[in-house]
Amino acid sequence: MAVSAELLAQRVAARVIDIVVQAVDINALLQLVDLNALVKRVDVNTPLKQVDLNALLRQVDLNEPLREVDLNALLARVDVNAPLKQMDVNAPLKQVDLNALLKTVDLNQLLKQVDLNELIEQVDVDAVLDRVDVNDVVARIDMERLVAQTDLGAIIARSTGGIVTEAMDSARSSAVRLDKRIDRWMTRLLRRKDRGPVAPRALLGPEAQS
Repeated sequence: MAVSAELLAQRVAARVIDIVVQAVDINALLQLVDLNALVKRVDVNTPLKQVDLNALLRQVDLNEPLREVDLNALLARVDVNAPLKQMDVNAPLKQVDLNALLKTVDLNQLLKQVDLNELIEQVDVDAVLDRVDVNDVVARIDMERLVAQTDLGAIIARSTGGIVTEAMDSARSSAVRLDKRIDRWMTRLLRRKDRGPVAPRALLGPEAQS
């Protein structure tokens, strides 16, 4: 009899609770609750300190959910330009000490890795020269200073000396040829058997003169 009464009481209580829950407007009840005040009273750090995150992460297979993610579709939905437009690129660059950064770079080692021959082969020299204004280059030359630093006397002397030397050599050659002709004529006229030296004694070497 006691068991039946207890069972009946449980059924009545369950029915009453069900009727009360159905009668209660949960949304209206939640509106009466100050969630901010409730959250402030909750110490989130305390339960988190009791959680072993490393052990938890070891049990999670991150590769499995990542396999189901379509990265291409995800990236296609991302507007990369939007965050870049909002980013001030100059701000972080202003904080970088480029001089200190360059001091840490070994330029010699860097240049050793550069194939200058291959680099030069890729340069269109004709295109570079086409962009050079020769008249502008010549206009920048200080002709007076250039002339002042040039030893024109030595240049003229060398040029004149070369011309005089060529003239002297030509005159000597002509004199030798004329002397040979005169010698042949005199040999024929005097009918000498000894034709004499092939050139004037002054032009012959020491062995020929002896």
